[in-house]
Amino acid sequence: MKVSSLKSFAVASFSLFMILFSNVTLAQQEHHPEQGHPAADHAAEEKKGFDANKVIFDHVLDGHEYHFMDVTGEDGHLHPISLPLPVMLYSPQRGFTAFLSSKFEHGHADHNGYRIVDGKIFPVNEAGQIDESVTVYDISLTRNVVQMLVALTLLVIIMLSIAKKYKKGIGVKQAPTGFQNAIEPVITFVRDEVAKPNLGQKSYQKFLPLLLTIFFFILINNLFGLLPGSANVTGNIAFTAVLGVISFLVILFSGNKHYWGHIFNPPVPGFVKPIMVLVEFLSIFTKPFALIIRLFANMLAGHIIIICLISLIFIFGGLSKGIGWGFSPVSIGFSVFIFLIEVLVAFIQAFIFTNLTAVFIGQAIEETHHHDDHAHHDLPDDAVII
Repeated sequence: MKVSSLKSFAVASFSLFMILFSNVTLAQQEHHPEQGHPAADHAAEEKKGFDANKVIFDHVLDGHEYHFMDVTGEDGHLHPISLPLPVMLYSPQRGFTAFLSSKFEHGHADHNGYRIVDGKIFPVNEAGQIDESVTVYDISLTRNVVQMLVALTLLVIIMLSIAKKYKKGIGVKQAPTGFQNAIEPVITFVRDEVAKPNLGQKSYQKFLPLLLTIFFFILINNLFGLLPGSANVTGNIAFTAVLGVISFLVILFSGNKHYWGHIFNPPVPGFVKPIMVLVEFLSIFTKPFALIIRLFANMLAGHIIIICLISLIFIFGGLSKGIGWGFSPVSIGFSVFIFLIEVLVAFIQAFIFTNLTAVFIGQAIEETHHHDDHAHHDLPDDAVII
């Protein structure tokens, strides 16, 4: 039943993934850098009115700066207010280059032989044309990377400060104090409701540090992503893929003889065995795939819904200012409601990812019919098992 549910979820999630990212791909392909000066290209291609598609994908996709808002200057043009991030590029032909993303002037200027278009950096020659002969590896500190490092730093600071309190006896010989009061119940919850039930009394301590790290790391990134102007790190498929691969490797190397025997020699009739071996082998990969897509799709969808609701104000405002102002309370009300739901989802998705990881690890380390044997010992000899 569990395998069937995972497969159904994987199919549904993959379909959602393809629908969402087909739009992203089209959006990225519509603007491909051509010949000429970037300022001229920008002026020629600049759309009049509110571009909801650009606003949505600028928020949910990665970038080389934190963009907060646009302010209309005295000249009548929009001036973005943003925080530039370091751009680090390596090219076998040109070597290593590092500078701030503000040098690109939000895509209006080239710098040091490079041009940024829709978040992607391309090499250009002296004539201002894209140089296809130059290979570029972008190893920049993008906003997803920066925010992930900030979340990791915060996680380490919080845990080290709490660990120091425990070393001093606070929380052991006396009641916990400060932020320790908030973290200790969560740690106890993960231990008692996630690790112990799925891994057993003998093995839960071995995997508890991993489960706690996964839970708090996802939770902090989820909550950071809800801040205005921040990056949606957990809504990035690369982030969730790394977490899924880590879980996959832990499951893979934790599997015992019973686990691998059940996969390559399932207890089924011989004529069904070849099919079941293939199904069980594929289940090894569908488990981390389910983890990856579930977290990615849920966090991405919530952000898109909120931005779409806010964008409706400007879309209706473009038709009529009266309609735009009239629809504002409705849009803001629904946005606040979805935002509160997203706060709850941030905790739920961290729990689900951690719990499923514990479930999959528990399946890999489970002993052969241990629970059945224990149950049989508790039954009287004349009992009838149905």
